[in-house]
Amino acid sequence: MAWFKKEDIKKIKIPEGLWIKCNYCREIIYRKEVEKSSMVCPKCKYHFYISIEDRIAIMLDEGSFHELDKSIYSLDPLEFKDSVKYKDRIKNYQKSTGYADAFVYGEAKINDSPVVIGIFNFKFMGGSMGSVVGEKILRATETSMNKKLPLIIVSASGGARMQEGILSLMQMAKTSAAISRLSEMGVPYISILTDPTFGGVTASFAMLGDIIIAEPKALIGFAGPRVVEQTIKQQLPEGFQRAEFLLEHGMIDMIVERKRLKETLAKVINFFSPS
Repeated sequence: MAWFKKEDIKKIKIPEGLWIKCNYCREIIYRKEVEKSSMVCPKCKYHFYISIEDRIAIMLDEGSFHELDKSIYSLDPLEFKDSVKYKDRIKNYQKSTGYADAFVYGEAKINDSPVVIGIFNFKFMGGSMGSVVGEKILRATETSMNKKLPLIIVSASGGARMQEGILSLMQMAKTSAAISRLSEMGVPYISILTDPTFGGVTASFAMLGDIIIAEPKALIGFAGPRVVEQTIKQQLPEGFQRAEFLLEHGMIDMIVERKRLKETLAKVINFFSPS
């Protein structure tokens, strides 16, 4: 015989977003615990994606960031349409993120040292590189050249933007050529790779840094691991395309935890300083 009725049982609702699943160790973690450590998994030290605002707060001197060319946005030269029109997709992302496109750049300071910095917004179409992203990277590079300031680019991207077709692929050559001119002038370029950095971004400017830094456990490559496995018909080594694997094989220069990134950048900038 039951001592209670079903209607006497109170249902407890767990608020959405209270827990978060780690993309690396797959552990379920209390979100507030992750947020306290700048969005770093306390179990395996995997670094989650963070917003542009949080990135600025962690990396740069307070109040020093001055955004440039913030109003540039993508057009629809190919009149592309998949499930929705490309121009409508752009408007939706602009409304949801509050940004005109997937890349923000400007001038700032790191421990009082002036720099030009660009940051990808992965929440805007997966940080995909279209004409606007390529143009902004070019302008960031030109600003760095004209003012002889170190250039820093923080990448988080799925690669070229398919909705712009060949125009997006052209940005690979455009950005690489700009970085080449920067190198010829002896102005340092520091590339920071975060999870994930893929496709045409990896295959162009992201891997051309004088110093290439990655966050722990970041997934970095051209095609995804499953695509590579299916293509070569072989099982990939453990940790393939993770930052640690790339460091071991000489593809990047260092892995730096988020909490140490600002001080590390200050040391690198100081090393490259003419004085």
